Amino acid sequence: MGIFEVVERIQGVDVAAQKAMAEHLNCLTKPLGSLGRLEELAIQLAGITGSTSPVIDPAVVIVMAADHGVTAEGVSAFPAEVTAQMVNNFITGGAAINVLTRVAQASVKIVDIGVNADLELPGLISRKIRRGTDNIANGPAMTVEDAVAAMEVGMSTASDAIDQGAKLLALGEMGIGNTTTSSAVLAILGQVPVEQVVGFGTGIDSSTKKRKIAVIQKAIAVNRPDPLDPLDILAKVGGLEIAGLVGIVLQAAAARIPVLVDGFISAVAALVAAKMTPLAAQYLIGSHESVEPGHRIVNNLLAIQPILQMNLRLGEGSGAALALPIVRAASCIAREMATFAQANVADSLKKL
Repeated sequence: MGIFEVVERIQGVDVAAQKAMAEHLNCLTKPLGSLGRLEELAIQLAGITGSTSPVIDPAVVIVMAADHGVTAEGVSAFPAEVTAQMVNNFITGGAAINVLTRVAQASVKIVDIGVNADLELPGLISRKIRRGTDNIANGPAMTVEDAVAAMEVGMSTASDAIDQGAKLLALGEMGIGNTTTSSAVLAILGQVPVEQVVGFGTGIDSSTKKRKIAVIQKAIAVNRPDPLDPLDILAKVGGLEIAGLVGIVLQAAAARIPVLVDGFISAVAALVAAKMTPLAAQYLIGSHESVEPGHRIVNNLLAIQPILQMNLRLGEGSGAALALPIVRAASCIAREMATFAQANVADSLKKL
């Protein structure tokens, strides 16, 4: 199924289910609204799934990995070779996302969608479109055809996970240089000055940050992406893993599956999906807000209220894995907590 066919299948959340969930929560053995954000999450899950007994397990984190030609401009604290090295670390179970998904009782899938290396690793999903993007400071990152193909990889990966039983998909990514490309995408989509969205990434210094801003400004001037065309923006200044994440969001929304958004890069991908079809934003749950200044901007554009504030700046899906138990708690409250009638408790407690 093509991108635009999937987009056409995306519908708004189930408002009747949301209303029913709100009424159900008000009958539980607690003062009205006393579980705060958990109740809001339960209502959102009801709207997404169409059920007042929403289930989010099995939950799957999908990490898309790809390289970026713009690293040649010296915009990152790490060399491009680290992308392939970290993919190996993911596969052998030694990365933060491996630890955190084990804690969160979720599984993780690693997808090579554009790593600039030949990787043959057990368990790696090899869907390489090309060996990284071109340098956006000199021209387009990739062709429109490559961007579409990357989105379709995301869609098929999400579809496979859902077919295998996944009830929630969390977004993760790995790609040295991808805060640079994400900043470029956000600056154009959000019509925000570049200097307001660029942060220190994985640990660059002030002089490198200035160079990063200049490189993004040059890339925008050279490529002149259409601010009203998300696909044009993705192709000209984006990344393969970003495009893959867009496809995951679209496929999940079409299947009425909640999407747990991680950090800055995955939030920018979610924004691209929402620009393609605003209804996709209704399926997004924001896990956290990182220290990247652009993350707050993109969360605001998506009307996302992050669950956690933990000064994260890692990516990989790490913040999503940390927030997952809280989302699970919201679903369990809805399904397992007793009502006043069931517990034979006076409902005057509601008024407290």
